[in-house]
Amino acid sequence: MRYRERLWVPWWWWPLGMGLAGLIALEVNQALSGVSGVPDWAPFAALFAVAAAALLWLGRAEVSVIAGEDGLELCAGPAHLPVSVISRTAVVPRSAKSAALGRQLDPAAYVLHRVWVGPMVLAVLDDADDPTPYWLVSSRHPDRLLAALKSEQSS
Repeated sequence: MRYRERLWVPWWWWPLGMGLAGLIALEVNQALSGVSGVPDWAPFAALFAVAAAALLWLGRAEVSVIAGEDGLELCAGPAHLPVSVISRTAVVPRSAKSAALGRQLDPAAYVLHRVWVGPMVLAVLDDADDPTPYWLVSSRHPDRLLAALKSEQSS
């Protein structure tokens, strides 16, 4: 493994998510106050678990460069791409992300986008068998990802 990055949600989403879960649990607890047999802590436990599961689910995407059977592979979420078919790469800064994902986006492109991650990496493909022209992948450390990709392209 040359590079690995999990696209977790920002740390400050956790207090917001738990605060929202607590507020909703308080409302549910007040609504269930007349119902006997439901402990006061049950809505809090259930909604805190739901909030934690939702935040973990949002951060499940992973970007990596791994050694595969035929050399290095770029893995972005569930998709895998041999690095040998990448003709060129570039960093898409946060300021250009809306243009890259807007009118300039090719509908056939593979996109792994996370709103909370600023920059993206553009990998243009040179593969006649693949209808995908390029990949756009969110990355917090695009320079590290490009370094891992370029080390294979130059060898």
